[in-house]
Formats: sequence, C-alpha cells, structure tokens
Amino acid sequence: MATTTDVAPVYDVVGVGFGPSNLSLAVALEDFDGAGARPLRATFFESKPAFGWHRNMLLPSAKMQVSFLKDLATFRNPVSRFSFVSYLHSKGRLAQFVNNCDFFPTRAEFHGYLDWVAANFTDTVSYNANITEITPVRRSGPNGPIDRFRTHVSSGTTATSVESHNNVVATGLVPKMPDGLVQDDHVWHSSDFLGKFQRLAADELNHVVVVGAGQSAAEIVRFCHDTAPNATITAVVPSYGYRIADNTPFANQVFDPDAVDDYHFSEQYAKDKLWDYHSNTNYSVVDGDVIRSLYQRKYDEDVQGIERLRFMELSRVTDVKRSGDDTQVTVQSLATGQMDTLDVDVVVCATGYEPMGAEGVLGDLDRYCLRDSRGRYVVERDYRLATTQDVHGGIYLQGGTEHTHGLSSSLLSNLAVRSGEIVESIFRNRLDEPAQQ
Repeated sequence: MATTTDVAPVYDVVGVGFGPSNLSLAVALEDFDGAGARPLRATFFESKPAFGWHRNMLLPSAKMQVSFLKDLATFRNPVSRFSFVSYLHSKGRLAQFVNNCDFFPTRAEFHGYLDWVAANFTDTVSYNANITEITPVRRSGPNGPIDRFRTHVSSGTTATSVESHNNVVATGLVPKMPDGLVQDDHVWHSSDFLGKFQRLAADELNHVVVVGAGQSAAEIVRFCHDTAPNATITAVVPSYGYRIADNTPFANQVFDPDAVDDYHFSEQYAKDKLWDYHSNTNYSVVDGDVIRSLYQRKYDEDVQGIERLRFMELSRVTDVKRSGDDTQVTVQSLATGQMDTLDVDVVVCATGYEPMGAEGVLGDLDRYCLRDSRGRYVVERDYRLATTQDVHGGIYLQGGTEHTHGLSSSLLSNLAVRSGEIVESIFRNRLDEPAQQ
C-alpha cells in the first residue's frame, strides 16, 4: 500500500491508453463547460509510439459502418471544433464530401480525422509509455481513505509516476485467434494484415486462406482477390457464406445513447435477450454491398469456368502445419466432418477481438473493485467502477462494459456521449483538494 509522500505531479484525471476512447475523453474535457469551475487537469499514457486506429485494416475500399456524425464530439456537442465536419472544413473537402451524398466515409479518411484531432493533444499524452502498476494512495495514514492513485510508468529506461484523483482505463481490444493457431510469418491476424501483405510480392502469391465471417474477413477476401491476380483466395466461413448486418433504422436504435439506459437498468434476463436479438447489428455480420460484390465475383467466375475465389462454407480451420517452406492448412466440414488439406502461402485470421481485461492494469487496485455473481466488474451507469467504501477516487472504464452498458460499449457509436458522461461524473464527484503540479 502506497503511503509515500514522494513528490509527484497530481492530476484530476489520468487516462490509461490513448486510442479513440480516451481521445474522445480528451475532447470532452476540452469542450466541457464547468460553469466557472476550475478546469480538470488530465494526462494520458499510450504504449504505442504514435496515435493509431486499426492501421492495418485501412484498405482502399473499406468504409466505416457508422455515420460520420458519430464522431468524437457531435452527439455530445454539435458545435465542437473537433467534429468530423470541422475536420472536412479544415481540409477544404466539406463541399466535395456533401456532393458525394454518403454518410459513410472510408476508414482511411476517418483515420485521418482521428489523427487530426489527436494532434491537438500532443502536450497531454505520452507515447511509448507503459503502465507498470497503479497503486492506491492513502493520504491520512494506513487506515485513511484512498483518495488518490499513483500510476507508475515505464518509457524505455526511464521510470516515473504521477498521482490522480481519477483514472480512466481504455486499454482497447486484443486479437483473438482460432483455437490451436499461433501467429507467425505465414499465419496472421487481421490486425497485422496490411503491413504484412505489403511486404509480399502480391503477383507471386498462389493461395491465400481467409478465416472468419465478419466485415474484416469479407473485406480482406475482396482486397486479396483484387490485389493478388494469380492467387486462389479461399474463404473459410462457419455458415452459408456471410450474414448481412442489420443496419435498418429500428435496429440501429440499439446504438442510440438512450439505449444504454435501457440496457443498464434492465434485469439480467432482459440484457441477455437484448443481446440475442440485436447481436446481428455488429457481430459476425457484413455489409450488404460487400456481400453482393463477392457473390457477383464468384458468379462471374462460374460463368467463365474459372475458380480463383472459393468459399468453404460450414467449415473451420483445425490445424496449420509448416513443412520446410510449405504451409498446410487443415479445414474441417462442420456438416460432414470431412478434412481437407490445403497448400497455402498465407492464412489470415479475421476472427475478431476481445477486451483487454482491466485487471492487469489495475494491479493492487483490483481487490477494491466489486464483482457480480458471474465474477464481472460492477460498473455504475456513469462508467465508474463500484468499489469498497474506502475508495474515494474514481476508476472509470472505457470498454469492457458490454455486460453492463450493452452493444455499443466497444464501438465508436457512443464515444462522444460516453466521454461526456464520464467528464460530468468526475466534476460531480471531484474532491475538494485542488490538483497541482
């Protein structure tokens, strides 16, 4: 237990991670009108060397699945200078974007927007900074309340620490691989796709296998079919091809800010039902335009009597073996159990992500956080972790709250409103002791 009085900078907020979630928090802090109160002082730590968001999936034709209005600010503050519209105006592309009559920019353009926003906060974020531990600080002796947290940071050979009254943890997602498969030079996760693909001679590829049933899998199949002209592209899908995402207006209400209340305050059985009913808005589904594009390609090849685009439906990859310079993939039919062995150059696993648990970051703080009957964190409506009574500081989660806040918890859809709610909560609960450096 830290009771040290060592001098360390003191902040109102320390942000763990600086991806889109905590970038939106930085925007909300900048925008927030505290009715004359002292502004909150914040600093952020990010382990990556620079800001980035799914850089290896910025495929030329890949588009966003959410409207440009669901940016880092607009749903919370439509006149924010950090909106996507402000970005377009600053780049001289606002008229052209409107003339394009499309609510959905490319992923590459949206990444440009995020980069543009992040450039405004270079003074408040430290990159190449790894959180080694977060320790509670009791300010009135060993039995006093925990009103601060000390965040220990390592950057290269340098170690430092800061204290804060609130920590906002946004550690993001980690790649999920199929059981038994390990990443190497010939087995990739989609999170590494574009960088690794660009190091290959695409016209020399003979066979690429893409595993997965979601948007990323379908986009990679299409990209490889376009870019590797001499290769067979095999899609291994556990269903009859790709399922269409339900992006109809009524279904999209599940991502509305008000829907978080519906989910959070429901009984567990209702939460489970809501998840079952609406998971097809986001999980293992693909936009209709991409599905039709791939089906048309397959049909055209059938008409021409060629087979460069293959779909192994109702199937899964069970094994990948290396033999000298060769890679062999075993694919099992879920319908018949039949095993097929394919000689391939590359296997791309577009098999999704899972939340990076906050436990590893919180360290000793974790034992002060309350759990439900399933062993999950108890998270209040304002995204603050429920803790033991002696913890007076605030620990907030950005992500990993699907069980308490619903489908939008790991998505961009609700970032602006969620960050605003966290900032308002911090203001409401701020401790009297002023932050100082």
